[in-house]
Order: sequence, then C-alpha cells, then structure tokens
Amino acid sequence: MATRKPAFSVPALPERPPSPPVRRLVFVLGDQLDRRSAAFDGFDPAQDALFMAEAIDESTQAWSAKPRTAMFLSAMRHFAQQAADDGLRTWYNRLDDSACATSLPAALAQAVAALAPQSVCMVTPGEYRLREAFAGHACAPSLLEDRHFLCSAEDFERHAKGRKQLRMEFFYREMRVRHSVLMEDDQPAGGQWNFDAENRKSFPATGPRGVPAPMLFEPDAITRGVIDCIEQRLPAQPGALARFAWPVTRADALLALAAFVEQRLPLFGDHQDAMWTGEPWLYHAHLSAALNLKLLDPREVIAAAERAWRAGSAPLPAVEGFIRQVLGWREYVRAIYWRAMPGYLEMNALDARQPLPAFYWTGDTPMACLRESIGQTLELGYAHHIQRLMVTGLYALLLGVDPKAVHRWYLAVYVDAVEWVELPNTLGMALYGDGGVMASKPYAATGRYIDRMSNYCKGCRFDPGASTGEDACPFTTLYWDFLLRHQPRLSKNTRMALQLKNLTRLDAHTRAAIDAQATAIRANDGIPPDHRPKDLLQ
Repeated sequence: MATRKPAFSVPALPERPPSPPVRRLVFVLGDQLDRRSAAFDGFDPAQDALFMAEAIDESTQAWSAKPRTAMFLSAMRHFAQQAADDGLRTWYNRLDDSACATSLPAALAQAVAALAPQSVCMVTPGEYRLREAFAGHACAPSLLEDRHFLCSAEDFERHAKGRKQLRMEFFYREMRVRHSVLMEDDQPAGGQWNFDAENRKSFPATGPRGVPAPMLFEPDAITRGVIDCIEQRLPAQPGALARFAWPVTRADALLALAAFVEQRLPLFGDHQDAMWTGEPWLYHAHLSAALNLKLLDPREVIAAAERAWRAGSAPLPAVEGFIRQVLGWREYVRAIYWRAMPGYLEMNALDARQPLPAFYWTGDTPMACLRESIGQTLELGYAHHIQRLMVTGLYALLLGVDPKAVHRWYLAVYVDAVEWVELPNTLGMALYGDGGVMASKPYAATGRYIDRMSNYCKGCRFDPGASTGEDACPFTTLYWDFLLRHQPRLSKNTRMALQLKNLTRLDAHTRAAIDAQATAIRANDGIPPDHRPKDLLQ
C-alpha cells in the first residue's frame, strides 16, 4: 500500500482582497488536475492565484455516489495542497465550509468578489452544461484550450467531412498514423490494425489464473477527511467508502500506470471481455479515473504500453487492444459528444420509456450477473467495460429503460464518470439511443452470452437458454421480446438480419408467451415476479 503526506491546510477565501493584488485568477475544476494545462501558462506565483471549489450541486443535482464523490474531492484537495506546497497562492472552498457555494458558477462569483482579480481564466469545461454556464457567467472567465486530448474538434470535423457514417475503427486508424503509434513505417505493427478477434476469450471452468493484486492506495488524512465530509454532508448518497483506495494524486497515478504495464498488460488481451464472480479487477488497467481527472496524460499512457511491446514484455494483441481504448475509443467518444450536444442527451431512437429498476441502486435482484456487477459497482465505484455494456447496459436496453435514466445512473456510480465519455458510451453504445451514431447495431444478446463469458449463470436460479417458463433467464426473455417489439425498425439494419431471421422459429404460441413474460417483468420493476402467467406456457 502506498502512503501520502497527511495534512490539508489550504485556506478558504479571505474576507478582503489579498495583498499583493491578484493579477490573474486561475479557476480549476475537478476534472482538470493538470499543472501543465493552458491555465498555468505564464503563471507568476507573485501575482497570480489558484482557486478551486467543491459545490453541493455537483453531488446532488447531478446525483453522485459516494466513491465517485470521494474520488473527485480527494483528488482536488491533494492537487490544491500540492500547489500550495509548491508556493502557488491557493484558495480552496470545501464542501464542509460554512460559506460553501451551491454551484461552481456561484463559487467563482464568490472568489471574484473576495479576491478582486484583474482577470479570470479556466480551461474550457469538459461538460456541456458547465461550458455553457461559464461561457455566460457574469465574471466572464477566459476559456482556454484543453490540451489533454489528442484530437481537437477541428481535427474530428475534417475526419467526418464527406462520410455518411462515422465509425471508430477508421478514426482509430487515422489517429495511429497521425501520432505514429504502433506503426512500422507506414504499416500497422504486426500487419493488422485490430486484434480484437484475439481478445475475446472466456475463462476455463477453473476460472482466471495469475490475477495480480490490485494497486491500492491507503487513504491518508486528506482522503479520510473527504470520507468523513461525505458521510456527514451526503449520507443519503448510494455506495460505500470502506474499500476506497483509488490513486488521487499524480504520483500515485504514475505508480498505478507502471504497475499495470508491468503486471496486468501482458495478461490483458486474451480475457479483456471475460467476467468472473468475486474478481472485479481481473487484468484491467483501472486508470480511467486518473485519466479523466487528468492526473495522467493519454500520451504517456499510450507510450508506456507501446514501450512494453517493443521491449518484448507484453504481446501485441494486448497492447493494441489497450491502446485502442485510449487513442481510439476515448478520443472518439469525446468528439461525438461535443459534435452532437446538446441534442444528443435527448435522443431516444428506440422510444424506450421504462423507468430504471430500483435494484440498480441496491443490487437487490435474483439475477446473479446483475447482483454481482451492481454490487461491486456500489462498493468500489468500478466495473469493467463488459460488465457495463453487456450486463447492466444490456439489461436496460432489453427492458426498454429510458436512456436519460440510465445515463444518470452511470454518471452517478462510477469513479471515472464524466459526461463527455459516459453519455456516448451509455446512450449510444449500450442503449442504441442515438439510432446508430456510435454503434452499427444494438448490442442485443441473450443470457447465453453472459453464460459464455462468465461463471455468473452457475450461481443463478435462471436458465440462460430458456426464454419462457419458471426458470427462464430474464435476459433471454427480454431479448426475444426486444426483437419482436423492434422488428420493423431493426429490419432496415443489415447487421441485424441474422438475429431477426431467427424470429421465424417462434410460433404464435411462443411469441405470446414471451410477450406475457416480458410484460410481467416490466410491470414488476424489472424483476421476474414469483407467479408468471402459466396459462400461456402450457
């Protein structure tokens, strides 16, 4: 376990303007924790100042579970403390301060009133809501370019020009060439761009072997102070903090990156889509929160992974699969987000209106896969991408849950959740709510997929192969119901042709039984009722 310096001693705003006066006030948000950002260009400690603020609305108006809130607040306090220790004039408003502002724009107004700076600047917020709020703010901060990312909006527009459809794979190839990543002259390393087909293995019946222990960081006094603050000020938030051990400083994030590259990256490729009971971490990187708060730069993450391959310590399929997530997918979803907002948030191509089941906030469900994935999410603030896409996301898709309700859940519960990356992944990939902007078809599957990629079904009362009857898996019931309900719409998608063709195997009696069972599940808040309509199943 790694340790950190203990004290948080950054002052709150003063009652009167400081001396010497503040020339330029730099306002840093919780997902902008990068001292190399444009906000610090030309920063003069003798004249300029840093201001950071916690605001209650960021945890309540946009609901945020305890692990996610702790991740943001602890990382922010450590960043501010380090800046103060380095000699930067720094002020910080904490959630437990008596004068804490309710919103971030209100906090900035307080800072301007207290510090009377000649000018205010900040890196452009990564969320549309905040960008609009600050762009129209009375204090008119200068919004600076976010240099964290490898693809600008202008770059993406050039990529998108003239294309009828946007697909990540072609964008990813362009990014590989532009940034000379995993390239040998003008060709992709290993002779192919994508090794995804080699990275979809399930575990043997004996389960995963050689899983490295996760890199954990014991909470220091600053983090413990954050945990106490959350328990006192936000006791009703979901989730738990007993196992909070995320990297919340740049130094710890670099340790986590080194540990992943050395211990987990060599094993990452083969089983990156596999799941196993009691194994939340497996061979995944656990770096997305540090990346999204900008404790890590994507360039150094990509470079570390590529060096491992070139040094012979990690196989190419594993390295390519990981780099595709950072250089390809992460940059792509951000570009889609900014290109499509604000209308993207309102998209609902499948007209899904079902409320989010209550068990998403508790994990109290008889379905083992959902119980496992949601349980670890609430406890750790983490689930890997297949648990998100093909368990919690898949069930919401098949059940027909309103995309905005699912979006709010994903944004709340994961420590790495910021809207620019979470919204396209949820609404577009998991729910097909954008009608094909992100994905070429809905990621619809029966319970057999989960059975093939995990051991969850071994400890579940439901049969993944059955669509009707007492033991039918709700995923399988709802899968066939999903195809039946959306057949006219999906028939226009050539990639759905084989799945829709399978509907011809269902006679009228079976279709009626599926409809009745699916209707009963939806009427019972997404959980199969104990008494099903048996008359249709006889």
